[in-house]
Amino acid sequence: MFAKKGRFLHRKSGLVFFYAMVISALSALLIAILPNHESPFLFAVGVFSLYFVVVGKRALKFKFKNPNLLFDKSIALIMIITSVLMIILPVFLYQKVNIVLSVFGIVGVFSAIKNLRAYKNPERLRKGWLKMHLGNIMGAYISAATAFVVVNQFFPSFYGWFIPGIIGGFFIAYWTKRVESQKLKDSFE
Repeated sequence: MFAKKGRFLHRKSGLVFFYAMVISALSALLIAILPNHESPFLFAVGVFSLYFVVVGKRALKFKFKNPNLLFDKSIALIMIITSVLMIILPVFLYQKVNIVLSVFGIVGVFSAIKNLRAYKNPERLRKGWLKMHLGNIMGAYISAATAFVVVNQFFPSFYGWFIPGIIGGFFIAYWTKRVESQKLKDSFE
């Protein structure tokens, strides 16, 4: 995150992060559905981690013209379906709303819809690849930090589920603003 963007250290550490997150997310998904280990929370973290890290990595391809977006559209639709299920399944199964899963579900739906909209405009997608990369990779980092905070019980009650996202949201806003101001600056030079 702090290495000079586009340089060797950033690219190599980014690949390590990507593969570590994919392995962690797939492990979380598997563990969350094992008998006597069922955990909708762990499953939600796995889905979010995997979605954001894959979309963040795929965004690097969008800087080139005419990327094949079938895979990207498919995973966005899967994310929407999973997110909606996070919201409605607790109501059907337990007759109550699960706040954490609902918040994750709402964030997932909005993120996937935002990405689907971006996929409709290839030129805008090409210009916005860096913001998409930053936002989604940071989203994956937030989900990893959330899992770490929750498992180690750094905060009481459900606060651990939201504090990393709030802090990470400020980082995403900061980096997005920096990218936008740099593009504005470049357009005047």
